[in-house]
Amino acid sequence: MSGFQDARALPKDTVLTPDLAIIGGGPAGISLALALAESGQNILLLESGGRTFEPGAQKLYEGSQTGVPYIALDGGRLRYLGGSTNHWGGWTRPLDKIDFETRKGQPLFGWPFGRDAIEPYFARAQALIEAGPWVYDEAGETASDNGPLLRLGPGGLYTSWFQFSKTRENNLPTHFGDRYQADLTKAARITPLLNANVTAIRLSPDAGRVMRLDVATLSGNRLTVKPRYTVLAAGAIECARLMLASNDVMTAGVGNGNDLVGRFFADHPIPRNVATMVMFDGAIAPIYFNNVARPDGAVMRAVLSPRPEFMRAHGVAGSLTTVENEVKLDPFATAAVVTTAQALGVDASRAKAYSLGCGMEMAPDPDRRLTLVTERDALGMPRLNLHMTISDDDFTLFRRTLTELGRQLLAAKCGMLHISYNRRDEWLDAMDWGNHHLGTTRMHSDPKRGVVDANSRVHGIGNLYVAGSSIFPTYGSSNPTLNLVALTLRLADHLKKVMA
Repeated sequence: MSGFQDARALPKDTVLTPDLAIIGGGPAGISLALALAESGQNILLLESGGRTFEPGAQKLYEGSQTGVPYIALDGGRLRYLGGSTNHWGGWTRPLDKIDFETRKGQPLFGWPFGRDAIEPYFARAQALIEAGPWVYDEAGETASDNGPLLRLGPGGLYTSWFQFSKTRENNLPTHFGDRYQADLTKAARITPLLNANVTAIRLSPDAGRVMRLDVATLSGNRLTVKPRYTVLAAGAIECARLMLASNDVMTAGVGNGNDLVGRFFADHPIPRNVATMVMFDGAIAPIYFNNVARPDGAVMRAVLSPRPEFMRAHGVAGSLTTVENEVKLDPFATAAVVTTAQALGVDASRAKAYSLGCGMEMAPDPDRRLTLVTERDALGMPRLNLHMTISDDDFTLFRRTLTELGRQLLAAKCGMLHISYNRRDEWLDAMDWGNHHLGTTRMHSDPKRGVVDANSRVHGIGNLYVAGSSIFPTYGSSNPTLNLVALTLRLADHLKKVMA
């Protein structure tokens, strides 16, 4: 069996026996299947939705929330082929080397390897997401044609760069389901099975291996999959849900012997209008608040990032400060600008003000977690509750970064900064979110500190792996898609060896 199939149309109680079952047809699942297409293994790609959006499938995502207000669990995800790439913004940027390190005063930061472990996979990941040539480190050339870079004094922040996934056909971010349907169809050993909801992972009596997967459709059909190997690639929320709900052998859930599955959930908080930046000469390059296309096809955007040495010295988490738009100053603020400029001996007659936003890295928190509730969905699976937290440190450390930016502007005598919010409640009122679900099956070499090992295998289970952003132990401030695809390609190379 190969080519697209619909689980609703298969005979009841069908038993499938692939070499590899991939649960989830988003960017991780599709990337993994394509990377293994020539491996000689029979691959079953289980996608819970169809080719397009269906309200009934989307409703399976519903859940409850406690703690800090957050996006509804069915509001930030899409349950059909291609997953959340069907509505992503296309922002791409590799994790920095420091994102893999431990941090001062932050014992939960760090990965079991450095960025060099995934460096060989970035180029292939960049091609899959169609983000153009790799020019993140050469982007100054772009700036020279679009106005000078922001002139900052020596210190903790610098200009860094995003690139964007942009398809040649319509200049929109690559939707993995649409883009790679033909490749999945042509692959002789890949069978994408649509409308196939995995409802349970069944382990051997000793909990050492996956024996089978229970699969159900909303139409009432039931199937069984008996794979040699299984990869969970259903996103940070659904991976945790399925593992927690599969509790017939391991009573706390698959891979949850140390009560870590579902913990350390994270996103990138994006508070809006966090500060006002005034440039005395009025100038700021358009590339800071517009996407700019280079002649080589790369589409770029400039942001302000903390330098690694600043992060190490002060223990701050990652962040990305963005210029949002030009704003008008009230008379009181205008007077403050004039007074400051006079004290610095510079002309502020052409001054302009710009609102700043940011993307913040959250510190890992085991209390930010997903747990099962008694309510069940249409398939009989327990729904989830998300308990969302934001620590005072998350705000304090980012304020330190903004304070440093203001200091650098004054040191360069080019501008000044006013931070908009001083209290936690003000930050929360301004909060938006990246819809970047991270961390619920975190990676660590020690099973007491992580769910999967450095090869993405679930600790203690010989044939179960996890792909996607749920394995991130710490998160960086970069959007996750490029990085999770690179990690998935690394996993593909590992699976080629162990499955041979």
